[in-house]
Amino acid sequence: MNIDFVVNNVWELIVTGLTQGSIYALVALGYTLVYGVLKLINFAHSEVFMVGTFASWLTWNWLGLGVDTKVPPMVQVLGYVVIAMAVAAVAAGATALVIERVAYRPLRKRNAPSLIFLITAIGASLVLMEAVGIIVDRQPRGMPRLVQPAAQFDFFDATVYNVQIVIVVSALAMMAALDFFIKRTKWGRGVRAVAQNPETASLMGVNRDRIIMLIFALGGILAGFAAVLYCLKVGSTTYDVGFNLGIAAFAAAVLGGIGNLRGALLGGLLLGVVENFGAGLFGNPWRQVVSFLVLVLVLLFRPNGILGESLGRARV
Repeated sequence: MNIDFVVNNVWELIVTGLTQGSIYALVALGYTLVYGVLKLINFAHSEVFMVGTFASWLTWNWLGLGVDTKVPPMVQVLGYVVIAMAVAAVAAGATALVIERVAYRPLRKRNAPSLIFLITAIGASLVLMEAVGIIVDRQPRGMPRLVQPAAQFDFFDATVYNVQIVIVVSALAMMAALDFFIKRTKWGRGVRAVAQNPETASLMGVNRDRIIMLIFALGGILAGFAAVLYCLKVGSTTYDVGFNLGIAAFAAAVLGGIGNLRGALLGGLLLGVVENFGAGLFGNPWRQVVSFLVLVLVLLFRPNGILGESLGRARV
């Protein structure tokens, strides 16, 4: 255990943990939306995120940006990021809709038991991952470093970089927009109505199938945004990138209270920090072990999560 390292780098670990946790939170929102309405753990959501990373890579390659590309002016960087986010959001959202239409809707029509949904979700995840793996020959793909890390200011003993600010601020803005959409719009009221009582919502004129398509699309769009932020931070992607990150995002959703939008944000940020401290204490290979351990402990001692409020019971 490297206790001295952790003690001497507490604030650095917190800042980098919040950066990673912001990405976890965006992906966790996809799990939360689907579970809040359907009570379904959509394990294929991690591969929706993976599709978003490859959509970003394809977009930047199409724009002529490679691994060795020099950092362009900030105005161009902003344009490249916005274009990649638009393409990744469309690709990930479309993938999520296809999964819902092909894998889950036929099971809903047949009133299949929950176990069948779970097995189907795992199967859809493996199909997507292996299909992309075959297409890319299971080789990683490098990304252009559009944002060159540059120190902006000091936060206690930690140095905060521009990439970290971009990721955290972007993630918080997207999560605030989703929270406003769910709490304050007509479609959001429909989502909460179906989450609370689908039969009564249908009697009141709410189209359940459209609401389900909406939540899958929203989750996919947020996963696409998270994919671009991940690419800016890491600078590469692989066909199995969604597996480990999906586990962490699912743990974040459970930690905050799966089915709770603000819980996903809280769980993601907390898990990112806890993972960082675990990696600092025991070494980076233990990072994923920490995610599993947190997930097990939450399920044992507080299965409803920290906030534990379901989407259907959210305040109108």
